[in-house]
Amino acid sequence: MKYKLQIAFIPWRFYLLSILILLVVAGLIIRMIDLAVIERHFLRNQGDARALRLVSEPSFRGMITDRNGYPLAVSTSVYSVWFNPKELLEPLPPKTLKDLASVLTMNPKNIQSLLSQPKNKNREFLYLKREVSPAIANQVKLLKIPGVFLQQDYKRFYPDGEIAAHVIGFTNIDDRGQEGLELAYNGWLTGRPGKKYVIKDRLGRIITNVQTMQTQQSGNDLVLSINRRIQYLAYRELMAGIEKNQAVSGSVIVLDVNTGEVLAMVNQPSYNPNKIIPQQKDSIRNRAVTDTFEPGSTIKAFSITTALESGKFKPNNIIDTSPGWINVDRHVVQDEHNNGPITLTQILQLSSNVGVTKVMLTLPSTQLWNLLHRFGFGEVTGVGFPGEQAGRLIKRPTWKPFALATLSFGYGIAVTPLQLAHAYATLANGGVKIPLTLLRQEKPPVGERVIDPKIARLMLGMLQSVVEKGGTAEDARVPGYVVAGKTGTANLVGVHGYEKHRFNSSFVGIAPATRPRLVVAVIIHDPRGKQHLGGFVSGPVFEKIMEGSLRILNIAPDDPASLQSAIS
Repeated sequence: MKYKLQIAFIPWRFYLLSILILLVVAGLIIRMIDLAVIERHFLRNQGDARALRLVSEPSFRGMITDRNGYPLAVSTSVYSVWFNPKELLEPLPPKTLKDLASVLTMNPKNIQSLLSQPKNKNREFLYLKREVSPAIANQVKLLKIPGVFLQQDYKRFYPDGEIAAHVIGFTNIDDRGQEGLELAYNGWLTGRPGKKYVIKDRLGRIITNVQTMQTQQSGNDLVLSINRRIQYLAYRELMAGIEKNQAVSGSVIVLDVNTGEVLAMVNQPSYNPNKIIPQQKDSIRNRAVTDTFEPGSTIKAFSITTALESGKFKPNNIIDTSPGWINVDRHVVQDEHNNGPITLTQILQLSSNVGVTKVMLTLPSTQLWNLLHRFGFGEVTGVGFPGEQAGRLIKRPTWKPFALATLSFGYGIAVTPLQLAHAYATLANGGVKIPLTLLRQEKPPVGERVIDPKIARLMLGMLQSVVEKGGTAEDARVPGYVVAGKTGTANLVGVHGYEKHRFNSSFVGIAPATRPRLVVAVIIHDPRGKQHLGGFVSGPVFEKIMEGSLRILNIAPDDPASLQSAIS
C-alpha cells in the first residue's frame, strides 16, 4: 500500500521540477536577448568606457636659437606620474608606499593623504608628481604598482640660464610660454598635440591603436637676432659695472645700426629660468623694455639736432653760458661749472644745461617735441616684446619756458633703454629710423627718414667730442675706433620729489663713428659708490662691451692711430 502511494506522487513532483527548469531556461533566454539585442549599445559603450581611451600625444615645442644656431631654449623629455584611484589598492601596503615615496622624494603621508581623499574616489586620473626624469620614471615603472602610470611630457631647458633669461622668458609646467619670447611666440613654438583612440587593459597598458583623431605636429623653431657671444659679454660687463658702482639695477642694449637687429639685451638683477623662485619675482621683468626713466643729458643730442634742423645754428656758433646758471620762470638752471662762452659742439662735450636751455628758448616751443616724436619717443618700438612700455612724451598745448628747458636736458620725459638705443641708431643710420627686431633678418628692412642725412652726419661729428679729451666720457674711448656718444646723469624721483644723491647714470655710444655699425646703450640705476656721473659709471662698461662686440663681429678699426697709441 505504501509503495503504491509513493508511485502516485512521482508525476506531480516531476511536473513541478520540469516547470521550474523551463522557467529558469526561459529567464536565461530572455536575459540573453536583453543583453544581446535590447541593451547592446549601452553595454558596448560601457565596455568601451572601460577599455577605449582618447589619449593625447604631447607636441614637441620648437627650439629657440641665437642668430648662429646656438640653442637658447630646448625641450627635454620628462614624465608625469599619475594614478587611477579606482584601480589603486587603498590603503597601499606600507612597503609599497615607502618605496614609492622614496623614488619620488615625497613624504609618504602626503601620498597617502592624496590617495585617500573622498573627493578623489570617483576620479580616474590624478597627478602624483610631474616633471620627473626618465631615470626616476623607470624606477617607478619597476615598482609595478597597479593603478600607478606614467605619461611622457616635455620640459623646457635653457642652456644659458640667467644670461638670456629676460629675452627668452620661460614656460610653465604645461609647457606654455609665460614670459619673454616664449610668451610672445607661444603659438608659433607650441605646435599641435596628437589625439588618438586606443584600447587599454585593466593595468592601463595600450593593447592596440584604434583610430588617430589628430596627427601630432611639432612646433616651429625660432631664430633670434641675438648674438650669444655678445649677449654673454654684455651680461658679464654689466654685472661687473653694477658690482663696482654698488648699483641697484641696470640694462644694456646692443643694436645693429644697419638692420635694426637686437644683438644683445641684458639686465641686472637676473634670474635662472630653469628654476623659478617666487622670491625673485622682481627680477623677472625685462627692464630694458618695461621700465622707463628720465634720460637726462642723453636727450641733448636730439635737442642740438633740433637746433641744427632749424637752420639758425651751426656747430661752431658761440653760446655764452656765463655765469654758469640762468633763471627760467623763477627756476634756476645751472651747470656744474661756469663754462663761459662755448660752441654748440662744446655744449654736448661739456653737457651744459645752461647752453642747451639758451638754444632751445630761441626756437619755436613745439619744434623739440616734434623731433623727439619723429625719433620714436612716446611710442613702443614695435619689437613685439610682451609688456613693452611706450614711455612718456607729453604734448602740451602751450609750452612754458621752464618745461621746455627741462625737456631739452632730459627731464619731463620718460623713455625705455630700448627706445633710447633706437633713437641713437637712427642718428647713426643717417637719420633713417629702421624697425627694431629680435628675430634674425635675411635682408635689411625698409626704414623711415626722420632727419636730413647732412644733419645726422654733423651730429655724429659733434658727438665724437664727448669722448675726446676734456669731454664727459673719456673713459668710453675704444682703442682703434672713432666713438660718438653722449652721457646722461639724472636725479631719481623720490617720495618728496627729486633726490639729491640718487641718480640714473647712462651712456649711449656709436662705433665706428665714421661708418656706424653698432649702438650700445648702458643704463645703470641708482649707483651708490664713489661715482655717479654717467661718463664714470656707464662709460667704462660701454667701452668694454663695444670693444668686445666689434672684435666678435670682425669690424675693422677706423682709427688705427689711436690703437697704436694705446698699445705704446
